[in-house]
Amino acid sequence: MADNKDIMSTKAPEPVGLYPHAKQVGSLLFLSGIGPRKPGTKEIPGVSLSADGKILHYDIEMQCRSVFENVRLVLEAAGSSWDNLIDVTVYLTNIKDDFATYNKLWSEYFSTVMPCRTTVEVNALPTPIAIELKCIALADHKK
Repeated sequence: MADNKDIMSTKAPEPVGLYPHAKQVGSLLFLSGIGPRKPGTKEIPGVSLSADGKILHYDIEMQCRSVFENVRLVLEAAGSSWDNLIDVTVYLTNIKDDFATYNKLWSEYFSTVMPCRTTVEVNALPTPIAIELKCIALADHKK
């Protein structure tokens, strides 16, 4: 296997399992699934939970902005940048209600970068979030 190294960011939210934020293999970065949690807490922007942990309400715009910021933090920890994104897989838990808002924000954040993108709906994610991103990027700042 090619040389690889694990990347952990001290600024991004901690992974919810035993895995790195990203892995560098050669000139590529493979980011683990990144969600919108606030770094250093279990807080999910715009989410209200019931006493038993079920989602009562969520704000997809707040979650999109937060997840994009978390991806940026992981890329920077790896010595890369937003501009080096190549491919993004987006997981939404409610594509019917959330796609229009997410797509509008995507246009705002990715107007000059334009990585490849796949968006799919999933039944659930490991924590009470509505969006998660899986990304591939170039490992350094050079384009």
